[in-house]
Amino acid sequence: MDIATFLGLFFGLAVIIAAIFTGSDIWVFLNIPGFLIVIAGTMAATLIRYPMSGVLGAFMLGIRAAFTGSKDSKPQDLIDLAIETAKIARKKGFLALAEIPIEDPFLARGIRLCVDGYSYEVIQTTLTKDMNNSIERHEEGERIFRAIGESAPAFGMIGTLVGLVQMLASLDDPKTIGPAMAVALLTTLYGAVIANLIALPIADKLENKIEVEHTNKSLIIDAVLGIHKGQNTSELGEILDTYLPDSIRAQELEDEDD
Repeated sequence: MDIATFLGLFFGLAVIIAAIFTGSDIWVFLNIPGFLIVIAGTMAATLIRYPMSGVLGAFMLGIRAAFTGSKDSKPQDLIDLAIETAKIARKKGFLALAEIPIEDPFLARGIRLCVDGYSYEVIQTTLTKDMNNSIERHEEGERIFRAIGESAPAFGMIGTLVGLVQMLASLDDPKTIGPAMAVALLTTLYGAVIANLIALPIADKLENKIEVEHTNKSLIIDAVLGIHKGQNTSELGEILDTYLPDSIRAQELEDEDD
């Protein structure tokens, strides 16, 4: 469970609700027609732009990215495991790697390909395609949530125009001016909240996940290929250390000097 998402939603909604209660009743800000204009219009525009399967998949990816804790391995842990695996492979051969428990599924698949005796080219092609396909799915999810973030304020403005037209068309009846004005103003509010508190933050979460996944899987591909070639563990370590942030690499150099 990602506590940061829940805290962000809680404080965001709390600020909005607190601002409402300081000056009026919360029921004044509830308008079903305006809400339907924003929600239904946004979903309609999204379905026009993307296929149903892509939209459903994006929602699943978004929920996992926003509300579940990250299961991505840390680069340093992957490097340490890769170095230990390389040592075993050089001493005992690839078959000995089958007994090593590996939690990361992508690394486990790469090691299995080595154990099964596939060639360097096949392993490289298989893992690279696997990485690219996974990243493409997350990129599509990010694009869909950004599309929702763009459409929601737009349909808020459409609702505002609808409300203004209704209000101007019935100026002779004072009783209808209030509800029409509520639709005009509240749809803009609904669109802004949906975009800036839900859709765009989830899109940013997916973007961050894409960056982490690309780094980790690129690291794993280099590690597996190095293990397959029987590369010296010192050389392999130098190559894999390039995936670490500069601050961590500098700290490692200081520790070695000490």
